Amino acid sequence: MPTLYEWAGGEETFKRLTSIFYGRVVNDPILQPVFGAMAQDHPQRVAWALAEILGGPQTYTRQRGGHRQLISAHLHRHLSEQQRARWVSLLIETADEIGLPSDAEFRAAFVSYIEWGSRVALSVSQYDGEIPKDLDPMPRWDWIIPPPNEAPQTR
Repeated sequence: MPTLYEWAGGEETFKRLTSIFYGRVVNDPILQPVFGAMAQDHPQRVAWALAEILGGPQTYTRQRGGHRQLISAHLHRHLSEQQRARWVSLLIETADEIGLPSDAEFRAAFVSYIEWGSRVALSVSQYDGEIPKDLDPMPRWDWIIPPPNEAPQTR
């Protein structure tokens, strides 16, 4: 059975998704205060994280340090629910526009992770403590419902 990463189209798909998405985020009135001064490589780092979490290579862990680094990047950001919800809706809109698979099985798993991960980021952004050094490895998201045996119809 293919991973969510493979089903989505692999590395280039995630690079395209995050490149287009973060190009829009910097001009979004709700998200610009959070991302207006983001590092130039931020879209690449998010592409690595999404790819790894959805079953792809462990590039984020090798290049950035894994789950602890991902969580730490959200500390003290004091995100709002409005910003979290806008981030999710704009990412899903971008996924639709670039042709991420639209089958129910893939979308259920993809949106499930995006919702869960964004809620973790929101919670962590309010936290004033330190992230434990022995934080679990990167989460690995999988199918909620197994996909049909045929390739997705849209790409």
